[in-house]
Amino acid sequence: MKRLEKIYEGKSKNIHTTEDPDLLIQYFKDDASAFNGIKKGEIVDKGIVNNHVSAAIFKFLEGKGIKTHMVKELNDREMLVKKLDIILVEVVLRNVVAGSLAKRMGRPEGETLKNPILEFYYKNDDLGDPMINEYHIREFGLATDDEIEMLCEKGLKINQLLWDYFKERKIRLVDFKLEFGRHKGEILLGDEISPDGCRLWHWDTNEKMDKDRFRFDLGQVKEKYEEVYHMICG
Repeated sequence: MKRLEKIYEGKSKNIHTTEDPDLLIQYFKDDASAFNGIKKGEIVDKGIVNNHVSAAIFKFLEGKGIKTHMVKELNDREMLVKKLDIILVEVVLRNVVAGSLAKRMGRPEGETLKNPILEFYYKNDDLGDPMINEYHIREFGLATDDEIEMLCEKGLKINQLLWDYFKERKIRLVDFKLEFGRHKGEILLGDEISPDGCRLWHWDTNEKMDKDRFRFDLGQVKEKYEEVYHMICG
């Protein structure tokens, strides 16, 4: 399967058509950005890591009954995926206080939550992906009531599965975002699950192993991405 027309260019991926109108190719880039695109740079081989890590996680979730958009990896940087009608609601799961949650609630970073927190954000780069709730989603027609319920149900199930998955690999899943889309009457998990969209801390030391290293100039960004790759993919 070959890449044809580029129909979308994002912060970390390009999306291309293929000979099959129902299938697309995600091309993972090394470009990095933070703070809604204010900070930009490059993490060498990030795209390779994110492609392989996402593929490994999607395969794991598929084995647990979570349907995803992934068809297969094509090479180091390309993933063949099903074409989705993207639901413009990002689902964020939080297990440990960090990032914006620490700031909003005035809580210390690193505090483990008694129960996971699920949040919704409006997927709109121009607006900075603002936080929303179920009332916004209904009022502006972003998803139906049944879809909202499904997003919550799938999000919490994925969170529990991935918490255990990462724990087995000595990684603490602090928080992460999920994107979903409609495909032939089903809601599928889309996008990617990688150090770009997850906060991942080493289980024993709490050392950050994700894009926060780029955001806050912590150094060893490439090395920590590759460490995550080896801990997940072997």
